[in-house]
Amino acid sequence: MTGQQRSAIRPGIEVDIVLKQDQRSGKLTRGIVKDLLTKSPNHPHGIKVRLEDGQVGRVKNIIN
Repeated sequence: MTGQQRSAIRPGIEVDIVLKQDQRSGKLTRGIVKDLLTKSPNHPHGIKVRLEDGQVGRVKNIIN
């Protein structure tokens, strides 16, 4: 599941994100969502979140 819809993402779920410095390579980082930073209901590049370890990036995949 992609991370473009804000309604599909909530604190506590596991996601793959792309960090700002990894946008060119597309390297994914997995973690647990702490905060949602994007206010709009959807975003074409993925909803921006903060993980529990403090890293910030855009959601690419939601892990079931």
